[in-house]
Amino acid sequence: MLDTFEILTTSGVVLWSRTLAPVSPSVVNHFISDVFIEEKSSVAGAKNGASAAENPSYKHDQHTLRWTFEKELGIIFVAVYRSLLHISWIDKLIDNIRTIFVKLYHDELTKPNTTIVQCVSFDKYFDQQLHELEPTGGGKSDVRALQEDTFADDTGDDAPTGQSQNGASPGSSPTVSRPSTPSTSHLLVAKAGPVAKMSRRARKGQNAKSGPASSGDEATRKTKAKPVKRGRKWDADGFADEDDGVQLDYSAAPPSDSDAEPRERPGAVEEVDASTWGSNAKGKFVLKDLGDEVNAILAQENAKKGAATKTEESSGGLVGTGLSAISGLFRNVVGGKTLTKQDLDKAMKGMEEHLLKKNVAREAAVRLCEGVEKELLGVKTGNFESINTRIQKAMEASLTKMLTPTSSLDLLREIDSITSPSVTSLRKPRPYVMSIVGVNGVGKSTNLSKICFFLLQNKYKVLIAAGDTFRSGAVEQLAVHVRNLKELTAREGGQVELYQKGYGKDAAAVAKDAVAYAAQEGFDVVLIDTAGRRHNDQRLMSSLEKFAKFAQPDKILMVGEALVGTDSVAQARNFNAAFGSGRSLDGFIISKCDTVGDMVGTLVSIVHATNVPVLFVGVGQHYSDLRNFSVKWAVEKLLSST
Repeated sequence: MLDTFEILTTSGVVLWSRTLAPVSPSVVNHFISDVFIEEKSSVAGAKNGASAAENPSYKHDQHTLRWTFEKELGIIFVAVYRSLLHISWIDKLIDNIRTIFVKLYHDELTKPNTTIVQCVSFDKYFDQQLHELEPTGGGKSDVRALQEDTFADDTGDDAPTGQSQNGASPGSSPTVSRPSTPSTSHLLVAKAGPVAKMSRRARKGQNAKSGPASSGDEATRKTKAKPVKRGRKWDADGFADEDDGVQLDYSAAPPSDSDAEPRERPGAVEEVDASTWGSNAKGKFVLKDLGDEVNAILAQENAKKGAATKTEESSGGLVGTGLSAISGLFRNVVGGKTLTKQDLDKAMKGMEEHLLKKNVAREAAVRLCEGVEKELLGVKTGNFESINTRIQKAMEASLTKMLTPTSSLDLLREIDSITSPSVTSLRKPRPYVMSIVGVNGVGKSTNLSKICFFLLQNKYKVLIAAGDTFRSGAVEQLAVHVRNLKELTAREGGQVELYQKGYGKDAAAVAKDAVAYAAQEGFDVVLIDTAGRRHNDQRLMSSLEKFAKFAQPDKILMVGEALVGTDSVAQARNFNAAFGSGRSLDGFIISKCDTVGDMVGTLVSIVHATNVPVLFVGVGQHYSDLRNFSVKWAVEKLLSST
């Protein structure tokens, strides 16, 4: 969707650029000339560091340019894309890139006699922001895909006289070619020559007219009769009585010539770049938080802007958001006054409504507001700005206190302490057992596979146990995951196997046998999948107690949906109490966090209901789309504008 992004100085020096699609240099040159040199009234606008959304867009040669300007450093940030597209997130990308770039290279750019800086390492920051802001779907809009199909269908001999073979007349837009597909040996390849240059429509018409040579006065338009399908008879052993030449078994690989190139398995998983989702530290592969470094830079700059424009509705934090009512709640409070409960009632009501809009359950929102009110009661006021700052800090402190776990969440250290205990502990090594539970459809098998992929990066030997013996296709689904994980980790050193006994078996017995098998075969970790169950069905929930006694898992994780809303409280409480006395949940995995934006109130609701911490959050459908939970990230999302 985005064609190119350039960071350049007003003197014409390009500091950094990223080209995703070829764009003529004249596009940016005309933009610089018209906006910054000639300052034409139709396109000249705010150039004092305003947001990209406030600056007028510039259009040239079927391209639209969105831009912003850093006046202090004399740097222009420009994004170029096709005018027929509408990119809603482009202004935010430009503003974020400007903030990050200025933060990273401000000192170098302000040095005397500096004309250029080394910005090679800036690629990763740009890629992180582009991946975070650009919607999923291959990076191609429906408009561009439709355009490509139109060009592809209308090219060739069907073009009017005077046009070239690719269907483009002089002066028209160049034809956008359709992406090529992988070649396969079992597909027919068109012959070179005039026919190859014809469009699909023309070739279809020619094929309809052409046919085998016939004798006599037969009409050339007479078509060959379609063969009638014969009925097939089956014997008692399940085999066909007659061989009609029709292939029935498609499981075997088709015969290929010895000279044919080896083909990749259909649907093979593409390799994952480990640097995009984790890093190696002290010999361990550690998951990334949600863009902590970039988010920290953006949050710091937003905080500075918020401090300078506290009273404006566009400021960050709590002021100017769904809690804009706070702006008028304390205007009549004079300096030096001690705040009472009556002074805080309206503000607390506004805070509660803001949290409810973020999907926080009402009882959790009330608890948070009570904590903030307790912090503010008896506070001696200064001025209006200091009151609002104090309110925001109190809310951040309450959220952080609620979401911060009280115990260590170092999963790798826990696994090592079980699989390789110290000599002084006098314990025998055994597999580390982890089970995944949750309601139907939240993504238990997918998140189990993500955790397995993370463990495989740390060279663990993992056994996945198919404990869902009820849902049709559950075992086959895990088998596909295991096959994909084997392909992805073939060179990493980890090992993964599937343990399954089919359908209709007792899930608790399958889990127990899987743990025993893992101990016998030397596996490090056992990941047990379980059947989805409704949290309000006592008959289904009762089997979890037996499962906990048989499998004896070291850690039980519940997968919760970020989309579920306030029902998450009932789900979390029922699952937490389903494993019998003395056993409860050990953590949560919140899936589908990439679908809710900043409405992440489910995190607060389930932690409030159970006092069980969140360990991971799922941000996509790939095996690498798993992140460590960041309390700071959650607090920023909950307090962001709506």
